[in-house]
Amino acid sequence: MKKSVTVSVEAEKLTALEMYLGQKNLKLSEELARFSEQLYQKYVPSNVREFIELTTAKKLPRKAKNAAPTESENQSEQ
Repeated sequence: MKKSVTVSVEAEKLTALEMYLGQKNLKLSEELARFSEQLYQKYVPSNVREFIELTTAKKLPRKAKNAAPTESENQSEQ
């Protein structure tokens, strides 16, 4: 699950930042996402990152399996 973070920035600074990022074909949201990943790598211990990756990987197949209706569900809808 993704969560959002709100950051307050002076309007003039934000406008300037977006303008100069745009000149380099960059987007503020992508740069912030990249920087947050760098912070995560820097401050979260590797064993915790590994645990999170393992638990996230376990959840993905379960969601995909539940997303597809079973044959009995398909027949009951008809």
